Amino acid sequence: MGIDAGSRFVSIRDQFLARPLVRGLEDCARERRTRGDFAPARIGIDRTLQRRGDIRGDFTCWITSPLFPAEQVLLDELERLRLELNRRCFLGLFELELHYAWYPPGTGYARHVDQPRGREQRKLSLVLYLNEGWARGAGGELRFYEAAAGVRDIEPIAGRLVCFLTAGCEHAVLPTLRERLSISGWFRARD
Repeated sequence: MGIDAGSRFVSIRDQFLARPLVRGLEDCARERRTRGDFAPARIGIDRTLQRRGDIRGDFTCWITSPLFPAEQVLLDELERLRLELNRRCFLGLFELELHYAWYPPGTGYARHVDQPRGREQRKLSLVLYLNEGWARGAGGELRFYEAAAGVRDIEPIAGRLVCFLTAGCEHAVLPTLRERLSISGWFRARD
């Protein structure tokens, strides 16, 4: 995975997963929603966790055992990516936190960083999109705030994987006009 020429810290790989696997993951998310596994996303850490729909309107579901077959294939692919990144970039990545993020129409996630204060284990953030047939103008873009270039928006197209260094990387999810589904997470260093 090379660093995208448009930025020094964001990498985009389209068609990271084949379409049948993307559809399979979308089906897994749908099944988990039907089972009631999704919960309103919260902000903060530990005892300060709170639901703030004005900041973050998505619903999340952590990807944990028992896994569906498509989820296991995804974890295998991400493990290959982790090993490649460690070999090429010496990032010292060991663990993976991963969850589905479902945004109903009209919701987004305000400007934020993925690394809570005093917790530096998250080293590389990643987002994998599961939105088949995404149309330009439907909103839901991932917006990066880059000091030199201003803002940069990335459309949530099915199969697209976006990775970026977690520390200090300010980003947002712009309000979406239709349902938006992704898998988000972090490669972590050891505690």
